[in-house]
Amino acid sequence: MTALVAARIVNGEGGISAAPAWLVAADGRITATGTGPPPADALDLGDAWLAPGFVDIQVNGAGTVDFSTAEVDEIVALVDERAAAGCTACLPTICTAPLDAYPPVLERLSAARAARPHAILGVHLEGPFLGGAPGAHPRDLVRPVDLDWLRDLCDRFGDLVRLVTLAPEADPGLHAIRLLREHGVTVALGHSTVDYDGARAAAAAGARLVTHLFNGMGPLHHRAPGLAGAALDDERLVPSVIADGVHVHPAMVKLALTARPDAVLVTDAVATVAPVQERDGAAYLPDGTLAGATSTMAATVQRAAALGRAPAAAIRHATGNAARAIGAADHGRIAPGARADLVALDPETLAVRAVWIGGARNADG
Repeated sequence: MTALVAARIVNGEGGISAAPAWLVAADGRITATGTGPPPADALDLGDAWLAPGFVDIQVNGAGTVDFSTAEVDEIVALVDERAAAGCTACLPTICTAPLDAYPPVLERLSAARAARPHAILGVHLEGPFLGGAPGAHPRDLVRPVDLDWLRDLCDRFGDLVRLVTLAPEADPGLHAIRLLREHGVTVALGHSTVDYDGARAAAAAGARLVTHLFNGMGPLHHRAPGLAGAALDDERLVPSVIADGVHVHPAMVKLALTARPDAVLVTDAVATVAPVQERDGAAYLPDGTLAGATSTMAATVQRAAALGRAPAAAIRHATGNAARAIGAADHGRIAPGARADLVALDPETLAVRAVWIGGARNADG
């Protein structure tokens, strides 16, 4: 059993407790929470705030490790490294590749998930069924939907594939969206120049997220709001946002998070190996195309708070909102029955002071 007492508990749903607050965890899960006098022998965290571990639903890799090419032990090591920094759950994200390249990658990720089942919540396939805004994705590999291939992949890998980003223009008739929803896969719209009405039609077919709002899509225009406008306006489409200070201007990040309290913060972190180069706080292709980010979830939360979001709201974007978007009900919140994956945060800076995985203190956290 683990008992912790903190100055505040931020529950991951936007709420913040009175002081002091405490929780008890056993067998990997939270069993009780409360305020006032803590249980006997509770570890006193002083002025720290206790929050759920961060959940990153779009992370391609980091450092020299690319989830699409890494071996199982490298994947596990990177997931452990990110967990020690506060991101206790994630969706390894695979970018556009030839169709026959996916099964071996998913086999390795399946083995990694078996080793870290509570940290790897599934896989995010970002492509290859993308549209008119491919960004750093290889244009020669972006293609229309292949329903037979997609059906076979879902049947073969079951619940491993948890999130798929596709473009409506690559899915005539929106059949892939419906197929994925039938298999329990969350569908995100992205790398697309679909118009506003087309985005709403995709939402009606079952799409529920918009991948990295403002990046990889047509511009937001007052007479042609496009996918970005739909993400800000249609409650069915929850936007994710890269708040690294490079991908999206801080004013637009603030606009998105204010307009959509349910928005999800993501890192979109990538490995920085040739030809991807790290500079000026992000990752770029040699031609200057943004290829991804180099930030962490903890830094992303801190930036959101620096923009004026209340700390509990900034934390919610990276915890409860993210978990809810992919149906991971036992993550991203502090409540009885939820996973005891926790972070202790500095109350002023929101810097991570300590991490618990399943109620056990992480030695590296």
